Amino acid sequence: MCQNCNYQKLLEQAGIDATANRIQILEAIGSNNYPLTAADVFKIVHRVQSINRVTVYRILDLLVENDLVERLRIGSRAAYYGLAPNENHAAHPHFYCIECGHVDCLQAKAINIDADVLKRTFPGEIIKMDVRVEGICKNCLKQKNH
Repeated sequence: MCQNCNYQKLLEQAGIDATANRIQILEAIGSNNYPLTAADVFKIVHRVQSINRVTVYRILDLLVENDLVERLRIGSRAAYYGLAPNENHAAHPHFYCIECGHVDCLQAKAINIDADVLKRTFPGEIIKMDVRVEGICKNCLKQKNH
């Protein structure tokens, strides 16, 4: 679990009841260093408590709608979920391995984009920015070289 996040407080600040299932799902997402698929979230939470797969999807939708969790659409694979930027988690780019499909979080400062300049020069309204770097991860590179 993220040492800095109080998931119950985040839910309450968003006007959402802090149920055990919602807290468990936020804890599952927040305790990983990389985004998770809904299936990953289900497996993690199901190990701790009984939960319905549909309930996980509904809670993920609710958390995305209330900007507590980000849904990342990467490649043609399933959506990935990570904590939305907040006071403890800066917005950051992601790395997507085109070989195995693994997604990793990159350091927030790994790619420097001045969003203010972009917003001033873009002729429309920017609602969300998501930066993705694609390549081949070190594990896949090792397998190719053997």
